[in-house]
Amino acid sequence: MSHHIVEATNLSYAYPDGTRGISEISFRITHGESVTLAGANGAGKSTLLLHLSGCMLPAAGTVRIGDATMTKRSLPQVRRAVGMVFQDPDDQLFMPTVIEDVAFGPLNLGMSEEEAVRKAEEVLRTVGAVHLKDRPPYKLSGGEKRAVSIASVLALSPDILLMDEPSSNLDARSRRRLITLLRSFAHTKIIATHDLDLAFEVCERVILLRDGRIAADGPAADILTDGDLLATCGLEMPLRLQSCPVCGRKKID
Repeated sequence: MSHHIVEATNLSYAYPDGTRGISEISFRITHGESVTLAGANGAGKSTLLLHLSGCMLPAAGTVRIGDATMTKRSLPQVRRAVGMVFQDPDDQLFMPTVIEDVAFGPLNLGMSEEEAVRKAEEVLRTVGAVHLKDRPPYKLSGGEKRAVSIASVLALSPDILLMDEPSSNLDARSRRRLITLLRSFAHTKIIATHDLDLAFEVCERVILLRDGRIAADGPAADILTDGDLLATCGLEMPLRLQSCPVCGRKKID
């Protein structure tokens, strides 16, 4: 069964004001891959992610999620397979308590209240946030909100996990916890991020975008060590791969 496959073919989209978001994007992501979408601001990362989640439909070209080509008719099927974690957790958290937020999705999938609460507690435990279950989301820290927003998506048991800038506004400890969590997931993962150190640790493949087009697509170890290529796309090598400005030695072997 191909339900974990994500495929784009000649995908293009222009916004109503004529701004080109993405142009002739083609790639195929298979079961269990962890892929970074990297690029400077305006490169098309978020636009592409919104197309893969079904939040936007192609103006030209196609998106395929598993056996379904993305259309209005197939959206319910696609949204059962794909879970999207937005850049701002406040876009996802809206219930009075954390446990209600995380149980909301399972309840809408037809689970009983008892089953939904059990599922919510299970995924909150997975992300290390079960102790927050009775707290109002608006009283959580940024890192806590991020963990709960991830839990609210995992509660839906998606085959494919999409994340938009998951490490933004996190302190060092919360960021490290997030990296450890992402590395433990067996999901197919597609992560749009400027955090190339996170990408280097979590993803084995990078799709590099520039001006709405794919500039490179290949192993993270190749693309994230190519300083010239990254520079043409407005990026720098991960800090851990850069030479020390004092002694000139690499930070890692």
